[in-house]
Amino acid sequence: MALSGSVLVLRALGLGDLLTAVPALRGLRAAYPGDRLILAAPEQLRGLVESIDAVDELLPTPGLGALRWAGAPPRLAVNLHGRGPESIRDLRTAEPQSLLTHRHPDFPELAGPDWRADLHEVDRWCRLLEYRGIASDRDALRLPAPPVPAPVSRAVVIHPGAAYPARRWPSERFARVARALRADGRPVVVTGSRAEVPLANSVAAQAGLPPSAVYAGRTELLELAALVAEAELVICGDTGVGHLATAFGTPSVLLFGPTPPHTWGPPVTARHHIALWAGRTGDPHADRPDSGLLMVRPERVLTAAAEVLGKGAHHG
Repeated sequence: MALSGSVLVLRALGLGDLLTAVPALRGLRAAYPGDRLILAAPEQLRGLVESIDAVDELLPTPGLGALRWAGAPPRLAVNLHGRGPESIRDLRTAEPQSLLTHRHPDFPELAGPDWRADLHEVDRWCRLLEYRGIASDRDALRLPAPPVPAPVSRAVVIHPGAAYPARRWPSERFARVARALRADGRPVVVTGSRAEVPLANSVAAQAGLPPSAVYAGRTELLELAALVAEAELVICGDTGVGHLATAFGTPSVLLFGPTPPHTWGPPVTARHHIALWAGRTGDPHADRPDSGLLMVRPERVLTAAAEVLGKGAHHG
């Protein structure tokens, strides 16, 4: 097919949001091979966006109300951001020839599937595409290794942070796990953002790890991605780092709560990822660790870690 226009996709969210949209992006690429696929997403994700074979260009967009489209009207605009109405309004500013989105009562003239809260995030966007007859492979989550060297290879990566306190397993529990794995002779590092440096330092100190084992605040996104890609194991909560482990086929133990793994976890067919969940849901934006998350004990995490390490499934 000759080059005929562009497809504009809005997903101006975080790391995990980007990675769960990869199958849908690849479905759009296959359906519109002659068009330029432009992804509106935050600038800080550029390094990973450039590694997604489906995307031709990043349009830096930090969030809702910030879409700045200057080109010819796209052939198609796709709302992978949410159900609207703000995201629909943003895409309409580009004056697309056609707009694919979930149905919203503020826009009765726009057809689309109804929003379902019970769907896995990957499935949600593949289902949206299917409404338009576009096929996508829900398992097409893998990315190539980042084009930068990892700060350290074959380490156990402990990532104790999360976007909200409700999803943060206590630091002393992460430290208990880190201490046991280090005692087993495995190199252990602690990662996090600049804002999470105190948390990472606390985990490392409680685990008896040296300051050099703390990579929080010392890695940009691509370096963190390379660290995960080269890791022996990742242990974290319901965070973007867990989705990096899925993207690179790195074994992981993921601590879920209050959001269940059937909506944000790794594929159930991936035998080298174990999602631990006590079966209780709650408010993911609460200001304290979820009671269900607290039901997951360090011993259970260590048992799961031994299981995935024993399978030797790294990059499998």
